[in-house]
Amino acid sequence: MQPVVGRAVSSGTFREVLGHFCTGVTVITARDGDELAGFACQAFAAVSLDPPLVLFCPTRGSRTWPAIERAGRFVANVLAWDQAEVSARFGRGGPDKFEGVGWTPSPGGAPVLTDALTWVEADVESVTEAGDHYVVLARVARLGGAGDRRPLLFHRGRYTSTEVAPAGPEPWFSWSHPDDWI
Repeated sequence: MQPVVGRAVSSGTFREVLGHFCTGVTVITARDGDELAGFACQAFAAVSLDPPLVLFCPTRGSRTWPAIERAGRFVANVLAWDQAEVSARFGRGGPDKFEGVGWTPSPGGAPVLTDALTWVEADVESVTEAGDHYVVLARVARLGGAGDRRPLLFHRGRYTSTEVAPAGPEPWFSWSHPDDWI
């Protein structure tokens, strides 16, 4: 067996190695009075089923995060495979990221982007500083519907999507501890 040799942890090496972890792509949106706010976010995850909690991680230097924090409520729009341009728009800075992007208000008033795969509306419960980011923990208030379209994914610095796996037993049948999954 070959010994495992690690590399020093620099920000570039960290980004390269973690880039091998495929993530979904969301756009976090909120409405603070008349101001719409939104940014592309890969750092979004489910935390708990009971109570239903999610988290996302904006950078500490984000110009969008203060408006979302003031609103206290947001929608995580889960993007579909054909929405890479929407992600790119919300990933750039600019005065009006919503220009030309369709949306409707969620029951709580935050923007739900047209053609999003699904969405999660949540209320901010806590914000913790974590290095150059914040960890925002939020309680889920409402959920969008679920469809069968493919998600937009980000892997090794590029957008990608899923492919249909070959037919066979569901992976849950071979996993020894299904309760470990959220």
